[in-house]
Amino acid sequence: MKTGTVYLVGAGPGDPDLITRKGARLLRQADVVVYDRLIPFELLEEARPDAELINAGKQPTRHRLAQADINVLLIERALGGKDVVRLKGGDPFIFGRGGEEALACREFGIPFEVAPGVSSAFAVPAYAGIPLTQRGISSAFTVIAGYEDPTKAGSSINYEAVAKLGGTIVILMGVKNLSAITQRLIENGLNASTSAAVIEWGATRHQRTFVGTAEHIAAIARRRDIMPPAITVIGEAVRLREAGVAWFDLLPAAAINHEINEASA
Repeated sequence: MKTGTVYLVGAGPGDPDLITRKGARLLRQADVVVYDRLIPFELLEEARPDAELINAGKQPTRHRLAQADINVLLIERALGGKDVVRLKGGDPFIFGRGGEEALACREFGIPFEVAPGVSSAFAVPAYAGIPLTQRGISSAFTVIAGYEDPTKAGSSINYEAVAKLGGTIVILMGVKNLSAITQRLIENGLNASTSAAVIEWGATRHQRTFVGTAEHIAAIARRRDIMPPAITVIGEAVRLREAGVAWFDLLPAAAINHEINEASA
């Protein structure tokens, strides 16, 4: 039996229109689609009627399938001759554990390809009206994980370097630890009054954005009951949202029709 191929496909964040043409083509051709919790669920309608759809979504405190089990699932289906699309929110290789899945495929001799996706790291701020770079304001941006592997000793993030680099800081998966993260950044040299924003369910009709300062953004997130998925942006580029770049918030409600409904999937 011919071995199938595993395709690690980035679905993009929230808005289903953000998937790439390659990603959409692979999705339509797949025998099996193994998808995450944060994909735009409308994309599943693009799969073949006879395709096997498998929900492998993970929540911060509850995993439908452990990563090791997902790896086994991809390998087993491919060894059974199936072409498998591993559909992941955002980009497979940006905090998406796509590298682990690629290595698992390589270990078992499974051919694989990667279809990069639009990352939430820059797309969600864009939908909130926050350019990560802007002439005269920010010439660099840094993306850090707000949630690291709890089994490792200490953090691998150099908070001193991040705090002193300047530009814009993007924190993914950091709602639970936001107070500790901002405190460490400030302790390492970040100005406490630096503009900051927290964005919940970015690039969807449920998007909510709240603006404050680095010192107070964690308290704002708690007060507004911000829940994952959420992204925090710290830097003076945040001011551009209030200056008129917040385009998505101004769209008529009827035009924002890309609702994520996990319960229906």
